[in-house]
Amino acid sequence: MESMRWLELTVSAHREAVEAISELLSGVAPGGVAIEEPIALLDDGQEYRVLPEGAVLVRAYLPMDGTEGEKRQQVEQGLWHLGQIGPDFVGELTTRQMAEEDWANAWKEYYHVLHLGTRVVIKPSWRDYTPRPDEVVLELDPGMAFGTGLHPTTSMCLALLEQRVQPGMRVLDVGTGSGILALAAAKLGAASVLALDVSSVAVEAAQANVRANGLEERISVRLGSIEEASGERYDLVVANIIARVIADLAPALVGALGTDGLLIASGIIDERLSLAEDALRAAGLAEIERVRDGDWFSLVGSPTASETSRAG
Repeated sequence: MESMRWLELTVSAHREAVEAISELLSGVAPGGVAIEEPIALLDDGQEYRVLPEGAVLVRAYLPMDGTEGEKRQQVEQGLWHLGQIGPDFVGELTTRQMAEEDWANAWKEYYHVLHLGTRVVIKPSWRDYTPRPDEVVLELDPGMAFGTGLHPTTSMCLALLEQRVQPGMRVLDVGTGSGILALAAAKLGAASVLALDVSSVAVEAAQANVRANGLEERISVRLGSIEEASGERYDLVVANIIARVIADLAPALVGALGTDGLLIASGIIDERLSLAEDALRAAGLAEIERVRDGDWFSLVGSPTASETSRAG
């Protein structure tokens, strides 16, 4: 039986266009997108630093099943509209055909050892790395659909977990994706983590990453949203999703916090900040701290005393 062939689509983009292009390509690509930032390789290619200048490459892969021509045309049309924003906003679309075995490993070349915060290190399983004594190493294979910490919201969450996780904590991770935040919480000292996602693909990826890190006894990954928490109370709840969903889930997120519990809500773009923040305040979150990285925000806060006593 002849193996499947794939069509790789690559678009160079201004940094501000990456999100829009990623969304456009995700609409036609079954496995999501890979984002390649301009980098300088260090330590014989095992580590890197992101360069502040230069175009970002966004890649997606279409199965060559007879529909790829129509989908490519759809992408070209969408890119043309995005290109009207400015002359350097969207670059040229390029394509190449790939065999199944090449496609299966194509995205791996874009992932290197990544340092986030002051202690967290993300290490793909196919890279070698010798950690420093105080570093927390997460072995993370993202697959085609999930990132490994490059997105500002994930980076912010990891830095906040470094600061806030205390030994013995019970942690809830809503919208776990690849499981990166659940893994970090456990390796930073949390006694138990419940990781939830509404995507079965995400749950499978997170479970594989939990096994790869030997954390099956401390991290439980389940399919579903916060209702799967079953009325339990947590010392720390992290939700790295989007503003609209945070707003919808605000009462449940705040309600899942125990006495002196802490909520980290992220994935919030600048123009949707008030939507999420207002909903969290209405749900009883107090003294909300804003953490910003470019156009993205994380919100950190604890419930008021009345809300905590009511939840308990």
